[in-house]
Amino acid sequence: MEIAVSQPDIEVSVRDVFGIDTDLRVPAFSVRDDHVPDIDPAYRFNPEVTLAILAGFAQDRRTMVQGMHGTGKSTHIEQVAARLNWPCVRVNLDGHLSRLDLVGKDTITLRNGQQVTEFQEGIIPWSLQRPVTLIFDEYDAGRPDVMFVIQQILERDGKFTLLDQNRVIQPHPAFRLFATANTVGLGNLSGLYHGTQVLNHAQIDRWNIVATLNYLPAEEELAIVLARVPEKNTESGHRLLRQMIAVAELTRNGFAAGDISTLMSPRTVITWAENCKIFGNPALSFKLSFLNKCDELERPVIAEYFQRCFDQELDASWALSEERTA
Repeated sequence: MEIAVSQPDIEVSVRDVFGIDTDLRVPAFSVRDDHVPDIDPAYRFNPEVTLAILAGFAQDRRTMVQGMHGTGKSTHIEQVAARLNWPCVRVNLDGHLSRLDLVGKDTITLRNGQQVTEFQEGIIPWSLQRPVTLIFDEYDAGRPDVMFVIQQILERDGKFTLLDQNRVIQPHPAFRLFATANTVGLGNLSGLYHGTQVLNHAQIDRWNIVATLNYLPAEEELAIVLARVPEKNTESGHRLLRQMIAVAELTRNGFAAGDISTLMSPRTVITWAENCKIFGNPALSFKLSFLNKCDELERPVIAEYFQRCFDQELDASWALSEERTA
């Protein structure tokens, strides 16, 4: 599949498009392509991270967005690209992605009734030759042999050598490279992100910009949940959602203090609100959305968080546990 327009042909004002108080202007495409992500009008941009991503687009800087799960790292990059009409390809660096998937391989095809062997380009050479934003998702989960393939395009000139083809690929002027990670290559220190790797520091050093995306303030998180669950846009709905977000913040504080090993992301809060529509019961929805995912020994602590915000005991709370023991 080819890209409709080969070069950014307009400039957009960051102040007008993203609402950030800056005079920065960023190149963009006037024509939307099939590869451009859909615009989510409800998405909330973090100003600092948005500026970091926009610098990646405007100045061709290799940009990594780091943060905990559920903060919307990949979506943040996609939504910036969507507003710039920049074609976007997202690749998840899971354990099954091989070097051949990235570089390419010989395949047997049928041409004029004859079987011929042709080289099929992988995602890296395909993207490099086009005005595409390539996003490596879960960057710190990539296998070592795969990561060293990526290292070639992290250099300043970003050339890529296809040994099988005796060819050196020059990157397209509008090619952009981004990545998202939970741990910035430090490994699974917290025990929260199994499967992540300790990455070569020389490779991490090649990323020009590393932005950190944290959880949003309560009012902004409320606006995001309301955008996903508009049925709660009432006085009672606002009150309920504020209680939910308060529980989520307690789990995040408890995780930071080492009291619990699982926390509620904004994604979990949205799921909880959606399940409330189905079951009509915040307590039951909380158990089905989050509590049942937690360590059984930690459930009384998490149930206590719920009791503080909702003034309602759950079966897993300390109070009821003590009553059963008595």
